[in-house]
Amino acid sequence: MLSIVIPVLNEEESLIELHRQIVDVCQSNAINIEIIFIDDGSTDSSWKIVSELAAKDQRVFGIRFRRNFGKAAALTAGMNAVRGDYIMMMDADLQDDPEEIPKFLAKIDEGFDVVNGWKERRLDPWHKVYPSKVFNWMVSSLNGLHLHDHNCGIKMFRAEVPRELRLYGEMHRFIAVLAHARGFKVAEVPVHHRPRQFGYSKYGVRRFLRGFLDLLTVKFLTSFGQRPQHMLGGIGLLFFGLGTVGLAYLGALWTFMNVIPVFEPSPIGGRPLLLYSVASLLLGAQGLSLGMLAELIVANTGRERDSYSVTERTPLADEPRENVNI
Repeated sequence: MLSIVIPVLNEEESLIELHRQIVDVCQSNAINIEIIFIDDGSTDSSWKIVSELAAKDQRVFGIRFRRNFGKAAALTAGMNAVRGDYIMMMDADLQDDPEEIPKFLAKIDEGFDVVNGWKERRLDPWHKVYPSKVFNWMVSSLNGLHLHDHNCGIKMFRAEVPRELRLYGEMHRFIAVLAHARGFKVAEVPVHHRPRQFGYSKYGVRRFLRGFLDLLTVKFLTSFGQRPQHMLGGIGLLFFGLGTVGLAYLGALWTFMNVIPVFEPSPIGGRPLLLYSVASLLLGAQGLSLGMLAELIVANTGRERDSYSVTERTPLADEPRENVNI
């Protein structure tokens, strides 16, 4: 079964048409599906339409939030409710084309765990396209997963992928990166990006600033999530070392100038280097302390399975072989 998870926020005009297109494509390709709509605090009649669709079609299931909690929360709720072997996420504004579903399934069948869409010909204004290109280049460079469109709203993955990921904030845009860091195989396929017919974009300029901060978070989680002292402690040691060297130089200068008679006495209290060295020393000590605290938190609250990912195992001596798959 394929579970299609669709976050909804004020999309009353597109829901019926989206449902029709999904059903037509899946029926013509003999794909067994369920459709999960998550109403993320809509103020229009979106929930009424979802309820009507669920009453008419047993493959449709709806979840309604009390208020707007964000796309990541909507996707998490949908993924917790799925029953399928594969999960596809898509937007509800009809810009994602359901005709792409067979292409994604074919790519999954090639042995990939995550298939990311790529809006090769993106029908968005230039002030969204070019910053997005820069953002995608930054994500690829920092995380080692080279995709053209990390933030594409249409993705498909095996059901075990979200079980190992923690989505919060706006981490949904980095599902492929997080999965890649866990060892899942990631692929990318070009998709047809359709012009917006209804509603308006839910994103603004602030999205790019939040995206950059989330990118730093993802880089930290994927590289140092289980060993935070390696990063925080490394930065702390660098500044601690610079401060120590600066103070040692000033101490030696004071000694030579004030103890050895041949040198003229020289005060060091008014030198900027003294202030910089002390500040660097304190910053380094704080970095080391934060690293130790982070290590304590990871050691006492981190789950063991977060440090590895198992794909399969051989059976135990007294275990039936059909119970081996993870």
